[in-house]
Amino acid sequence: MTEQDLTRDVLIIGAGAAGLTAANELRKAGLSVAVLEARDRVGGRVWTDVVDGAMLEIGGQWVSPDQDALIETIAELGLETFSRYREGDSVYVGPDGTAHRFTGEMFPVAPETEKAIAEITERLDAMVAEIDPDRPWEHPSAAEWDAITWDAWLRAQTDDDEAVRNLAFATGSAMLTKPTHAFSLLQSLLMAASAGSYSNLVDADFILDKRVVGGLQQVPLRLAERLGEDVLLNQPVRALEWSDAGVVAHTDSLTVRARHAIIALAPVLYNRISFVPPLPRRQHQLHQHLSMGFVIKVHAVYDRPFWREQGLSGTAFSPYELSHEAYDNTNHGDERGTLVGFVSDQNADDLFALTAEERRERILESLSHYYGPEAKNPVVYYESDWGSEEWTRGAYAASFDMGGLHRYGSDLRTPVGPIRFACSDMAGAGYQHVDGAIRMGRLAASQIIQGRS
Repeated sequence: MTEQDLTRDVLIIGAGAAGLTAANELRKAGLSVAVLEARDRVGGRVWTDVVDGAMLEIGGQWVSPDQDALIETIAELGLETFSRYREGDSVYVGPDGTAHRFTGEMFPVAPETEKAIAEITERLDAMVAEIDPDRPWEHPSAAEWDAITWDAWLRAQTDDDEAVRNLAFATGSAMLTKPTHAFSLLQSLLMAASAGSYSNLVDADFILDKRVVGGLQQVPLRLAERLGEDVLLNQPVRALEWSDAGVVAHTDSLTVRARHAIIALAPVLYNRISFVPPLPRRQHQLHQHLSMGFVIKVHAVYDRPFWREQGLSGTAFSPYELSHEAYDNTNHGDERGTLVGFVSDQNADDLFALTAEERRERILESLSHYYGPEAKNPVVYYESDWGSEEWTRGAYAASFDMGGLHRYGSDLRTPVGPIRFACSDMAGAGYQHVDGAIRMGRLAASQIIQGRS
């Protein structure tokens, strides 16, 4: 294939929600764009696919009420949303393996455990209220909070192990998808601040409120449609030359020249691009202190949503179960029932040491502890394994190692010459979510528009 040359005002690397949002904003302002995407599809970590006849949300899918940027985009694209099914009882499995049905937000735990959870949640909400999610490192206690692990801080508050596990898992297994000893209190507080409060983060009815009819990937698909031929798939950028005059990007078959570039990828992928000259020392260091978490998203489709017949909402939690949380994920207007479960961090590592059959058996066994033996016999079963995706390498997003957020957080969005950075991994509000990706795409585009000569 002969190499083609393109010239544009702005080059965008990555056709996820951040890159496509930026491209559309720039086009509206009269600038020309080219979006280069390594994959054979748009959407990045948002992917709606049909597996064995069932529509599955393989990546991100939920919309929460605080996600203004995403809600505005959904409305502007003419998409509809529907509420997650949540009528009936939730299920909690305690340390002895007994399943307890409950309603409301508080898990059915012993009164003293409930008291410890409530007191520490109140403390966390007060701390989170002082944090600016765009600048958590500026808090007077940031250095101190970034030097203690999330697990160690919680264990210093109470010796009630069940309380610690239930408090830890909202930011640990459920969001950052790393063991709670592997990230700091500050990183945990940022995760909560990005959703408005720690209480919001632990409220499934808030965080997992609505879904898009037809799947969330409709958002990037429709954004890409508007850009037409300016979105180029199967074009991993191998090298990016940059200077004050602009950038020149090289893929295997294209050369793109532009005055500006937006890198709209997960930061763990920056090292796939050869920068000429190399990025500054600060960026080299920074990106070695960011890493992806890891979670398996499990989809189990049944001939009907049988749990509803038992008066269950499908919402289930347990810090003691292999699948630490699960929900009714039935599609809009579908007579079949879908459950989605999550297996995180070390548990996910351990499962991938097993055969596919053993893995499926263990996961379905865990789901059966919440929903009964019928959960063991889905008609469609699928595991979203983002850890093996070459252009993602983990899920849901990147977070800092111990001390990294305070040390390097302020450099995450710092432009390098004509290069800007945008993705959900560096968002404040909407951190790790599509909402954050849209916010970062808007921000990078507005900076270029405002700064152009």
